[in-house]
Amino acid sequence: MKPLANRRAWQAALLVSALALAHCGGGGGLPDEEPPPVGAVAAQRAFSGLGFDAPLFVTAAPGDTRRLFVVEQGGRVYVIDRSSASPGKQLFLDIGTRLDTAGEQGLLGLAFDPAYATNHRFYVYYSAAPGTGGVARSTVVARYTARSADEADPASETKLLTITQPADSSKNHNGGWIGFGPDGKLYVAVGDGGGTGDPDRHAQDLGSLLGKLLRIDGNGDVPADNPFVGQSAARAEIWAYGLRNPFRNSFDRDNGTLWIGDVGQSAWEEIDIGARGANYGWRKYEGTHVYNSGDPAPAGVTMPVFEYDHSNGRCSIIGGYAYRGAALAGMQGRYVYADYCSGEIWALADDRQSSTRLATLPTQPTSFGEDSDGELYLSGANGALYKLVPP
Repeated sequence: MKPLANRRAWQAALLVSALALAHCGGGGGLPDEEPPPVGAVAAQRAFSGLGFDAPLFVTAAPGDTRRLFVVEQGGRVYVIDRSSASPGKQLFLDIGTRLDTAGEQGLLGLAFDPAYATNHRFYVYYSAAPGTGGVARSTVVARYTARSADEADPASETKLLTITQPADSSKNHNGGWIGFGPDGKLYVAVGDGGGTGDPDRHAQDLGSLLGKLLRIDGNGDVPADNPFVGQSAARAEIWAYGLRNPFRNSFDRDNGTLWIGDVGQSAWEEIDIGARGANYGWRKYEGTHVYNSGDPAPAGVTMPVFEYDHSNGRCSIIGGYAYRGAALAGMQGRYVYADYCSGEIWALADDRQSSTRLATLPTQPTSFGEDSDGELYLSGANGALYKLVPP
């Protein structure tokens, strides 16, 4: 994820940089036709009367066909009753006073317990206020309890994980996605901690939680079948490693495949498939390409299933979902993702060798979301929500 604070100035500078890269050539996996072709979907403004402050995620609680939950970077979660003829938003949770929102920090992830309907538990990933726990910077995975379907208890926090962040980093590469897998375990995506090119080599260090995909249970305990359990030099929470900034990921609700959208450094964006114990190669590799020639090549690297370069103003992948809804004909099972700078929305082909451009959002997409029916939404940097619908 790229910085959301001071967004306008940053976007203008980055778009100039990305366009300069485009003139240098490079054959990414995406076609360069302009304007975007007519695709199988349209991105339609959803809940047009509602706006949000830096929305970063949209999701639904298991089995809840009425509500959507919208996460704001500043620490608030709102609930929308989408069954209403005139939906409004209601504050579900506000933990803004506990956060640091500089750069890419803030409230970054939300996941509901698979048994939420009975135990009322949900989980968040956030950047803690400076000095929390006696360290300059840290990220926290915490569990909360809801008082009702529309209101959480902010006093119910139980911290499951606290990860110290490099104090001198540029407050980016936090990752931030959390989600429950089909095994009932909680997966946590953590970025490499920031700084150009992972200067401290966190992603390849099994003694660090940075640059990793972690796996814990709903109480914060380590499952006995995690791949590095019992290895003295490795953190037992690690499930996979070698990631740069896996900001948005998802489990396919049909077959359990874990899709990872790992944000690249300067030239390549990548899509990975989650696998137990996998090493995705950062910082030696950016996508399938050598990034740091001075590093030794790790053994057994799992390469991305797809990558694209920064031509045509593209800069940062926003990982999405394998579509499992009913509204979009011909899209069943296709992995849908976007680019933050260009606003383009793409669908990966079934053979994972090419992508089809579906639409272009009128703003920068900050995240995808999925409702209980499997239909897809996007949050935008303009504070709006969009839904993918038939054209």
